[in-house]
This record gives sequence, structure tokens and C-alpha cells, in this order.
Amino acid sequence: MTPPAEDFWSDVPFGRGVKMVALDPNGLVALDKPEGVLSHPNAPGEESRSLVIARYDEKDERFEWQGAKGAQRRLWLINRLDSATSGLILAARDGILAREVRAQFQRRLVRKTYEAVVFGKPRHKAEKWKDVLNVKKLGGQIRTIPGGGNLHAECMMALVRSGSGPTRVSLVRLEPRTGRSHQLRVQCAKRGLPIVGDRTYGDFGANREFAKAGGPKRMFLHSLAIAFKYDFGGKEHEFSAVAPLPAEFGRLV
Repeated sequence: MTPPAEDFWSDVPFGRGVKMVALDPNGLVALDKPEGVLSHPNAPGEESRSLVIARYDEKDERFEWQGAKGAQRRLWLINRLDSATSGLILAARDGILAREVRAQFQRRLVRKTYEAVVFGKPRHKAEKWKDVLNVKKLGGQIRTIPGGGNLHAECMMALVRSGSGPTRVSLVRLEPRTGRSHQLRVQCAKRGLPIVGDRTYGDFGANREFAKAGGPKRMFLHSLAIAFKYDFGGKEHEFSAVAPLPAEFGRLV
């Protein structure tokens, strides 16, 4: 006998600060991941830092654990965020559903919206960014380089507002049309708008001064909203979710 849906979700050992922000009747869930939490454990011993504190099957892309009443539980991961990025991650309690939603990402049919605090101010209030990127794995780490590759990256940028303090920062809205590794971080940096707190592609000097002035120790990139349609059970369904912008973004700009 399948336990009620609410029993399943109350059994999930979510990680530190992880919150459910949307759930549909098919078992598709949107989670708000805090900065610093891993999408999934990358090595033994990292479970406590993960989205779900449980064993992760890399082949099937799912978490596995034993529920409170002894039942074997599984939760399939659909997308990922860098640990330094906060915001929306999707998961599903059904493997077939997870494959269908992942396919929507691959088909570029998912509308994703991010917001970021960047050093500087965009020259225009709105722009389309198009680049060619080269993604490499160096020393076990993913690194993305603008130019020299064959991965096309596209994003719509809109200025939300700019601050007026001695360190000029701006809040920008980013809608990626492609899903390349570290795409938004690299595209911002290439245009002289490095994301505040980005320790890989950012402005290291500006980050140091920001930290000395008492700025929060995090990267200011947040997955804000998501929306798409998907087929499941012979019907078309719509799904959308919003993860509220963390308070520190508003205090900074």
C-alpha cells in the first residue's frame, strides 16, 4: 500500500534550511536551497551538507533513505545549483516524472529567472547576451572560459535597480536561454559586472573590500523563479514556483 503523499514529504530528511515552496499532485516539488548547501553529496561524508541528508545514487540521480516507519524512500533530483548559489531546485518522488521534467530542461522549454547583485552598473537597462563558452574540468573542478569553445550561451539581462553607496552595485535579473556550467557567472564577469562574492570568476579585490566593509560572506546569485509545462499520466500539466529573494540582497542594493 502506498502511503499518503503528506507522509512521504514529512519523511524527507531535508538539509539545513531547505524549504518546500511548491508541490503538485504528481509529486513534483520545488525546493528553496540556501547558499552553501550542496545539490547532492559529491563525496563520502558530504551528506550532512546536502539538499537531502541521505545516500545519493549518481547513476539514477536520486536520494535513498529509510523512512520513519521503515519504508524505503526515494527522491529523484531534476536540476542542480552550485553550492554558492541559492534558490530553486526541483525534485520528484517518481522516476518517470523526473525523466520527463529533465527532458523539458534539455529541450530548453523551462523558463528560469535568476537575480544577482553585481559590481558596477550595466550600460543598458536591458540586453541580450550571446557568447561562446569553453567548459573544462581542471583538477576535478569545472571551469568555464569565454571564447575558444563551441558551446553557445544566451541570456537576457534586465537592470532591476542600482545602489548609490561608495561601492556601486546593481541588482540584475537574468533569464538564461541555455544551461551551460557557470554560464551566468562568466557572462556577468565578461561584461565587467562580476557577481559580488564570486570567488572563481569575480573581482577578487572588490570582494576583499566588500568583506572588509562587513558585507555578507556569500555569492549574490539566486535562482528566483521557474515555469514550464510537462506531460505526465496522459495529460499536460503546468508548474511554476518562486523562491523569495534572500533579505541580504535587498539590504545591499
